Amino acid sequence: MLFDTDILIFVQRGNRKATKVIEQAEKRCISIQTYMELLQDANNKEQHRFILNFLKDFNFQIISFTENIGHRAAIYIEEYSLSHGVRAGDAIIAATSVEHGMTLISANAKHFRPIQDLTVKIFKP
Repeated sequence: MLFDTDILIFVQRGNRKATKVIEQAEKRCISIQTYMELLQDANNKEQHRFILNFLKDFNFQIISFTENIGHRAAIYIEEYSLSHGVRAGDAIIAATSVEHGMTLISANAKHFRPIQDLTVKIFKP
């Protein structure tokens, strides 16, 4: 399962339901986009360490950006940015999920619903 950034943020804010979803996942993956989003939102080195330890403790695999992911994300932007407001970060996360044949779990249904070839599990906090 590929986790969207929002799920990990829910965990950091103490949401037990989000924590349970992560704990129950057999395989935990995030896009490099999610990794960067988490780190850029940290306010200090302590928060950086917390994020890095969290990802390590829960054995998250970080999926790197590839040419295929970039190409697919660009197509999503071409097809859905004007009509549905899909932004680059969400396109990269969606493309990572599709390229690796994974279900994406996210609370942001609006951001991902228009992408036809994406399988999304909507998380309700």
